[in-house]
Amino acid sequence: MTTDEIREAEAERLRSAGLRVTEPRLAVLAVVTGSEHLDAEAVHARVGVEHPGIPLQTVYNVLGDLSAAHLLRRIEPAGSAALYERRTGDNHHHVVCTRCGAVADVDCVVGHAPCVSPSDTSGFVVHTAEVTFWGLCTSCQQGEAAA
Repeated sequence: MTTDEIREAEAERLRSAGLRVTEPRLAVLAVVTGSEHLDAEAVHARVGVEHPGIPLQTVYNVLGDLSAAHLLRRIEPAGSAALYERRTGDNHHHVVCTRCGAVADVDCVVGHAPCVSPSDTSGFVVHTAEVTFWGLCTSCQQGEAAA
């Protein structure tokens, strides 16, 4: 796909979600890619390369809008700023490094949402389970072994 085709596809995603197509929204969608988990400041830094006039508060607002529209997923690992990712529409989980804070996706254990069920729902109808695994990433393991 060409850059113009990608941009138009993103614009259509915004319209389909009921959002106006704006340059800040397109810019944020363009920088939150792949399997990365980025906080608002990292998104702002990347957006600023092409669009230096977009303020951090606008990035926060856009991240909120895109998350509410399910175009981005917001996760909040304990002790970390909120992180945003493009992978939506499934019930995947995350593993977080306790030393450096690296985050990676973990597919649902059972394969369908919710992949874990509480013993007592207190009357709630559960549709999603969010699990965070904690451990040491490969880089931190290697650093620990070298020390």
